[in-house]
Amino acid sequence: MGAVLMVQGCASSVGKSLIVTGLCRLFHRRGVRVAPFKAQNLALNSFVTREGHEIGRAQVVQAEAAGIEPTVDMNPILLKPEGDSGVQVVVMGKPLSKAETRSYFEQRDELSTIIGAALERLRASYDLVLIEGAGSPAEINLRERDLANMHVARLANAPVLLVGDIDRGGVFAHLYGTLALLESGDRARVAGLLINKFRGDPSLIRSAIEWTEAETKLPVLGVLPYLPDLRLADEDSLSLEDRLDDRRAGAGELEIVVVRLPYLSNHDDFLSLEREPGVVLRYVESPADLGQPELVILPGTKNTRSDLGWLRESGWEAALRQRAANGQYLLGICGGYQMLGGAIEDPHGVEGEPGSVRGLELLPVRTHFKTEKTTRQVSLLRSPAALSFLAPATDNPRALVGYEIHMGEPILDEGTPPLFLHAERGAAEGVAQGSVAGTLLHGLFDNAELRADLLRQLRSLRSLPEAGGSAPTDSTTELDRLADMLEAHLDLARLELLLGASWTPTTRG
Repeated sequence: MGAVLMVQGCASSVGKSLIVTGLCRLFHRRGVRVAPFKAQNLALNSFVTREGHEIGRAQVVQAEAAGIEPTVDMNPILLKPEGDSGVQVVVMGKPLSKAETRSYFEQRDELSTIIGAALERLRASYDLVLIEGAGSPAEINLRERDLANMHVARLANAPVLLVGDIDRGGVFAHLYGTLALLESGDRARVAGLLINKFRGDPSLIRSAIEWTEAETKLPVLGVLPYLPDLRLADEDSLSLEDRLDDRRAGAGELEIVVVRLPYLSNHDDFLSLEREPGVVLRYVESPADLGQPELVILPGTKNTRSDLGWLRESGWEAALRQRAANGQYLLGICGGYQMLGGAIEDPHGVEGEPGSVRGLELLPVRTHFKTEKTTRQVSLLRSPAALSFLAPATDNPRALVGYEIHMGEPILDEGTPPLFLHAERGAAEGVAQGSVAGTLLHGLFDNAELRADLLRQLRSLRSLPEAGGSAPTDSTTELDRLADMLEAHLDLARLELLLGASWTPTTRG
């Protein structure tokens, strides 16, 4: 069985996911067969594996860092918020029914068995499994229902690293308080502390580190610096707060706006655009802040009907209609695509009370909600109808690859030419009408050729030259940047000792 190491945090968004990602990359570069694991993930950014299983996006990035293909064993339980109090529960890649979801916490023993089996399969296949916790292990109201933190550490008998975020303040109180709230057996599993997102001279906190080590009897294994502009897919939309700014496009730059829906999901769809030189990507809540971007994107959402109502109440409907009337580019992805159509029919009450609502009526399509979720990887070809919106620079553009995650099934009006065609089945997918288009494809902009074609077309609208300077930052560069930081600032010798006497990373792999 492979060795295990667990990373837990004093709170959400302290950097657990990125630390596990960086460790995956660091050990992979040393020839270690390493895999990520997160028992239970609460996130709206998700991905579909080759087998059609839905898992959290963070584990996909971690698998990429480890040089392996993501599988459902890396994230056996995914919780996707659907409203202020609702959640969709995805177990081993498939959503539970509403009745099953209501009894979710009554199934703790069964779910624990599923988690343990997935972790065991990974340990049997890899030299090292890096386990990510969720939220904080000190949530005492959740202790009896815990499936993601100390419960997993006990299952795996894993040493735990506890991470605190100094950038938000109070890191020493967070570390000390978290340890104080743990039960004695769980407290004994914590083997070291990490201070994350530090800006400045580490000597300024040396005395505080010495006090913390003396009081907790635990070593601080690293003070990790804040990494600005790290372009890796995030676990959830909470991380958007760290990336938002009010910068508008300057001379020679393109501006792309993503409407920041209340239940926005899969915002990692736009990371490739963020990495492009000469492109300013903004997330905008109010139409008053829209400006005059070259492209507006209606993104995916976990609650299409609710976010459609929000568009109307907040004034976006009028703004988007005006944009379409002006012949300005507007693109809907997944739920955003469905909102651009004529109607959204939900006879089974998938998103609330059964019924039908009027869409924005900017595309000749209606959406019918099913009781089963579609999760699949797909390969698409551009149809002739795509040429007005995504005209290729070559005569034989490459097929597009990506994935679909949706309950609603768009149905094109009879005779409407599709935007794409499924490469294998020839079935229609998406639609374009003038300057407005929609598709179900997540990962659309990860297709470099299509991304270049779209940006070229947008630049032509303002007679802008091709972007010069450096090439877009790719994920490999960012993963290595993260691993380099950990290698420079972690006490790796002590970290390897935590992995056990049998751990010899120089000879494994």
